[in-house]
Amino acid sequence: MSDNKLGSLAKQTAIYGLSSIIGRFLNYLLVPLYTYKIAAESGGYGIVTNLYAYTALLLVILTFGMETTFFRFSNKEGVNPDKAFSTSGLAVGFVSLLFVALVSVFLTPIASALDYSEHPEFVEIMAIIVALDAFQAILFARLRYENRPIKFASLKLLFIILNIGMNLFIFLVAPGLKESHPALMGWYENSYQVGYIFIVNLICTSLITLGFIPEIKKLRYGLDRQLLKRMLNYTWPLLLLGLAGILNQVADKICYRFIMPGKEGEVQLGIYGACVKIAMIMAMITQAFRYAYEPFVFGGKRDSADKETQARVMKYFIIFTLFAFLAVVMYMPLLRHIISPNYWEGLRVVPIVMMAEIFMGIYFNLSFWYKLIDETWWGAIFSGIGCMVLLAINFIFVPKYGYMACAWGGFAGYGTCMVLSYFVGQKKAPIPYNLKSALLYFSLTVALFFVQKAIHFESIALTLVINTALLLVFVAAICFFEKDLVKGLLGVIKKRTRTQ
Repeated sequence: MSDNKLGSLAKQTAIYGLSSIIGRFLNYLLVPLYTYKIAAESGGYGIVTNLYAYTALLLVILTFGMETTFFRFSNKEGVNPDKAFSTSGLAVGFVSLLFVALVSVFLTPIASALDYSEHPEFVEIMAIIVALDAFQAILFARLRYENRPIKFASLKLLFIILNIGMNLFIFLVAPGLKESHPALMGWYENSYQVGYIFIVNLICTSLITLGFIPEIKKLRYGLDRQLLKRMLNYTWPLLLLGLAGILNQVADKICYRFIMPGKEGEVQLGIYGACVKIAMIMAMITQAFRYAYEPFVFGGKRDSADKETQARVMKYFIIFTLFAFLAVVMYMPLLRHIISPNYWEGLRVVPIVMMAEIFMGIYFNLSFWYKLIDETWWGAIFSGIGCMVLLAINFIFVPKYGYMACAWGGFAGYGTCMVLSYFVGQKKAPIPYNLKSALLYFSLTVALFFVQKAIHFESIALTLVINTALLLVFVAAICFFEKDLVKGLLGVIKKRTRTQ
C-alpha cells in the first residue's frame, strides 16, 4: 500500500472506529443500568454474560468464515464480485434458517442441557438473534467491500440507539408505568427483566435488517455451486480458525457455569462479565481496525513496499493500543463507576484482559500471511493450540482462583497464538516488523503500569494528576522515537484546520 492508501486506511478506520467506539461507549450506558438494576447476588447478569458468550460462538459457526472468503474471491481474477456476494450471502442465509429450525424442534432438550429449562424461550430468542446477525455479517461485508463506511456506521449506531432506548424504557420507565397504569402495562413483569434484555435485542436486530433491502436485492445473482465449492475449500480452515479464536474469547464464560456450578458460579460470572466490559476498549479498536484493514490487504499488491507498509501499520497499531491500555488503567478511578460498586471486586481482571486483547489484535495483523497465500489452515492450528492453552488454564485453575484464572487463560492463549504466528510467518512469508520498537513500547507500558500500582493516594484527584503525568511520559517517548508519525499527524491536523 502507498502512503495515499495508508491515509485512506486511517480515514476509514476512523469512521469504522467511530461507529464501533461510540456504539460501545453508548452500550456502556447499559452496563451501569444492568449492574445497578440487577443485583450481583441474583446471578442475573451471569445469565446475560453466559448466553451472549454462546451467541458469539454460534455467530462464528453460522458465518463459517464467509466474510473473509467473500473479500478473497471478490478480488480473484475471473470471479464476478456480485456472484461471490450472492453465493456467500445465500449460503449463510440457508445455514442460519436451518439452525433456527433445528433449535425450535429440539428446544426442550437444548434448554435443559444448557441449564435453562425454566426459561427455554431465552435460548430460542438468542437463536433467532444470532441467525439474523450471521446473515447481516455478509451484508455488512458488502458495505465494506464497496467502501461505504457511512452506511455501515449509520446502521451500527442505529442499532445501538434503538437498543439503549428500549432498555431504558424497560428498566427505568416501565416499572413506574406498571404501578400507575396497570391495565396498559399488563404485559410487564419486574421479575422478567433479564428476559426483556433478549427480547429488545431481537426487535432491534430485526429492524436493522430492513436497512439492508438494497443489498438483499443483490442476492438475485443466485448461488453458483461451482463457486461455492471453491469458497468452501478456502473457508473451512477459516471456520476452524474462527472457532478457536472465538473460544479464546468466550470459552471461559461458557465453561464457567460447568466448572463452578450453582448460584455462586452465576454470581462470579456476572462480576467477571461486568468488569470485562471495561476492558473491551481493545476489542473496539481491533474490530474497527479489522473492518478497514481487511479489504485493503486483500486488494493490495504483493510487493516489498506493501510489506513495508504492513510493518508500519503493525507498529502504529501497537503504539495506539498500548496508549489506550495505559489510558484505561490510569483513569480506572473514574471508569470503575461504569459498573455498580457491588461488582468492583472484579476490576483486577481489566489490565490482564486488555493485554490479552492487544495480543489478539497483533495476532490478527500477523494472520494475513497465511490468508494471502491461501494456507488458512495455519490459522486453525495456531488458534487451536491457543484455545487448548486457555481451556487447560481454566479447568485447572478456576476451581481455586475463580475468574482470575479466566483472565490469565485468555492472556496465555492469545499470547501463544501471537508468538506461533510470528515465527512461522517469518519463515513462510517474512515481513520486516520492527521488534525493537515493539519491545521498547511494551516494556515502557509495563513499567508505567507497575509504577502506577505502586503509588497510592487517598485523594482521587491527586491520583489522576499523577497518573496523567505517567501517561504523558508514554506520549513523550512516542514523540521522541516516532518523529515521522508525529509529523504526519500534525500535518493531518493542519490540513483539517485549513479546510474548516
